[in-house]
Amino acid sequence: MRALTWQGRRNVQVTDVPDPQIQEPTDAIIKVTSTAICGSDLHLYEVLGAFLNQGDVLGHEPMGIVEEVGADVTHIKVGDRVVVPFNISCGSCWMCSRQLYAQCETTQNTKTGKGASLFGFSSLYGSVPGGQAEYLRVPQAHFGPVKVPDEFSDERFLYLSDVIPTAWQGVAYADTPKGGTLAILGLGPIGMMAAKIALHQGVDRVIGVDLVPERVARAKAVGCEVVDVNDVDDVTAALIELTDGRGPDAVLEAVGMEAHGSPWGKLAHAAVALLPDVLARPVTDKLAIDRMNALHTAVKAVRRGGTVSVSGVYGGEIDPMPMMEMFDRGIQMRMGQCHVRRWIDEILPVVTADGDPLGLEDFATHRVPLEQAPEAYEMFQKKQDGCFKVVLTP
Repeated sequence: MRALTWQGRRNVQVTDVPDPQIQEPTDAIIKVTSTAICGSDLHLYEVLGAFLNQGDVLGHEPMGIVEEVGADVTHIKVGDRVVVPFNISCGSCWMCSRQLYAQCETTQNTKTGKGASLFGFSSLYGSVPGGQAEYLRVPQAHFGPVKVPDEFSDERFLYLSDVIPTAWQGVAYADTPKGGTLAILGLGPIGMMAAKIALHQGVDRVIGVDLVPERVARAKAVGCEVVDVNDVDDVTAALIELTDGRGPDAVLEAVGMEAHGSPWGKLAHAAVALLPDVLARPVTDKLAIDRMNALHTAVKAVRRGGTVSVSGVYGGEIDPMPMMEMFDRGIQMRMGQCHVRRWIDEILPVVTADGDPLGLEDFATHRVPLEQAPEAYEMFQKKQDGCFKVVLTP
């Protein structure tokens, strides 16, 4: 089959790889009909390459048609249309029984000190072949895949794999009080979806923060107030000024480890990229410093006693944080990989509602064949051609 494979830093290629096979009775094989490029895929493209091997298949936002199931898979059958959550969870271990699916103990990566295995996301998370391919083997398929109805386009359901539940969890963790204000740092796919969800759920005031003109325009179009980073000297001061001098009740940080405005963190990333993988892996895992500008802004902008919800991906171990200020101001923080299946039952009625309230069918700006994935990665990373979200069609 054809699949998008990692070949080196900023070098991905569509190549021939072996067709996946059933290996365990809890496996399924799906024929991928749509698969998306995620912002966190760009971390693999740029920063986390030391944890990939040449030929690894990328991608963790797939959906498709069931081609084959193992003997223990009974809730889906051949011919069903399914979307596949990005984290691989068994549904029954101690963690899963508490709906902490991103920490599943059956697929947890204890050797690397990480949580549940993820599709297409490096040796840190199990080196499981990803979904930017014609076919996908789905481990723990007795629990993971979500059957969806045949009506509507793929894009009404595709984002259940990651974008919608990750944004939904981010909004839930922010826990904006009634009558309160939620600020969202970063208006990429996760931040933009979080803004739509917050407004749909009735959050009184949503303020988006970004510097990309197309993203600023998108946020304004759905009813957000916007702070354009290009127009202010200090984002923190701007947010505080907009909220009666206190700061927002909650801040959702949807940027992560490659934030703009972090020159020392950017330099550290560049330096590590020059190291051989055997040296880069321990340095990145134990000594890495993220580009912290967005997270520090969230901490400094939120009001006293407020909540910072972190959806952006971070990978550092020695990141400096303003602990005295955080302690003194009584800030709460919630974060982590999304527990996708925890939120699906709440989300499905919104996804299938008349009128497409979250604007899912128009969410992607680019839809291209899988064979054009390398060009799409470069375009997405460089934010060219107004690229906001890419859907690949195998």
